[in-house]
Amino acid sequence: MADTTLWWLAAGILVAVELVTGTFYLLMLALGLAAGALAAHAGLGTAVQLVVAAGAGGGAVALWYLVKRRRPQDPSARAQRSVNLDVGETVQIESWGADGSASVKYRGASWTAIHRPGVDPQPGTHRVIELVGSRLLVEKI
Repeated sequence: MADTTLWWLAAGILVAVELVTGTFYLLMLALGLAAGALAAHAGLGTAVQLVVAAGAGGGAVALWYLVKRRRPQDPSARAQRSVNLDVGETVQIESWGADGSASVKYRGASWTAIHRPGVDPQPGTHRVIELVGSRLLVEKI
């Protein structure tokens, strides 16, 4: 069997596995195998084909990783109003404790409120932006 056929079969197998698992990185590796097949079509030696396939596949994986890492992440489900009706509601905080939490009365019960890291807590009206366990993550309005 010709080198080009082996490269194309391997690329096809990786694409099929990617379709079953949904792992996008396998598609990037299949791109590297396709580059190896093109190198074989060009008549380059086996060592050069391997280097081209590894460089293209590894480069595509690294590039996709960097693109994905720079993209802002989706907000968690706990911060979406359609999932949690407490998000967007307001609470009145009289004072903050030394540990960065406050006790608030909300919906007829006592809740613990916390603020975002790096934010100086201040008393006043706050909006619930997320539920973290049984605590309300709030921001100053």
